[in-house]
Amino acid sequence: MDVLIVGGGPAGRALASACSARGLATALVDPHPERPWPATYAAWADELPDDAPVAVSTSRSRVFTTTEHRIARGYAVLDNERLRRLPDDVRVVQGTVVERDDRQVVLRDGRVLRAGLVVNAAGARGQVAQHAVGVVVPKAAAAPFVGDDEALVMDWRKPPDAATPDPTFLYAIPVSDDRVLLEETSLARKPGLPLAELRVRLHARLAAQGIPLPHDEERVRIPMDPGPEWDAFGAAAGLVHPATGYSVATALRLAPAVARAIVDGVPVRNVVWPAGARAVHALRRHGLSALLAMRPDQVPQFFDLFFQLPENLQRNYLCDRSDLRGTLDAMSALFRRAPWRMRARLAFSVQSATDTRTPG
Repeated sequence: MDVLIVGGGPAGRALASACSARGLATALVDPHPERPWPATYAAWADELPDDAPVAVSTSRSRVFTTTEHRIARGYAVLDNERLRRLPDDVRVVQGTVVERDDRQVVLRDGRVLRAGLVVNAAGARGQVAQHAVGVVVPKAAAAPFVGDDEALVMDWRKPPDAATPDPTFLYAIPVSDDRVLLEETSLARKPGLPLAELRVRLHARLAAQGIPLPHDEERVRIPMDPGPEWDAFGAAAGLVHPATGYSVATALRLAPAVARAIVDGVPVRNVVWPAGARAVHALRRHGLSALLAMRPDQVPQFFDLFFQLPENLQRNYLCDRSDLRGTLDAMSALFRRAPWRMRARLAFSVQSATDTRTPG
């Protein structure tokens, strides 16, 4: 094999497909290659590459912080079945990796697999995490939360029942023409807010609107604090945005460039983590530390200030991972708009997010 990819999630499969398209003999190790993905993968529509397998999209979005913000920006949910597909010439190996280096892996059953390059795409680990519990309901039932042709990206209004002061928000997005995902989300916390508390809050929101409770639920845990990792890809490389938890759109965009680098003998890290991306990621991690240090009541206020920024500054912070000037412009504008108490949180949150334990 020319390249062996560890991990069969969206990032690993995108990279395997891109490597195959470049003529590389490619293998992918996946502990459960036939298991359907229960997670819902979504992104701002303009962040996705043109060939992304979109299942459903909207033309606009909405955020509710301390006030309502309407965003003229589309949102898209990906089609998991198409996202999972691999070219026929990609060899899929079922197994769990217990040891690896840059040229070989050892599986739990003792098999050894060798390749010209091993790329870790097995996901991220971390203590600061985004947790969520969600259910899918008929579109008509979700009407109190989300309208036609829109995504409710954040609704920070307090749910009817909450046992702790920790701020959480409702995330409501269409997942098909007639179904909507309603998800109670804790954006960032160490440790992540217990799923039981999120479940209570979500059920209370549904009950207040008379929405019957579905039997199935989606459970989410996204580590938010991993730093850059060399010779890895996807969340394993630290591509998770520290402010949002998004990484799939970035992986889909980067996969062809990483495959091209492998063909050319260029280290993966040069494509995934150029100097500008490392600098932007460090600033975003500082933003995560500031968010973790805020009082519960300050979190919706923070996002209210953020979504008052001009749309180009919002995009600078949320999207372009290598635009250092744009990121600084967005952070500076937010700082200038913030009240003095919040400025102190933003300026002096020097404690690492991985060492911070707060209810924020």
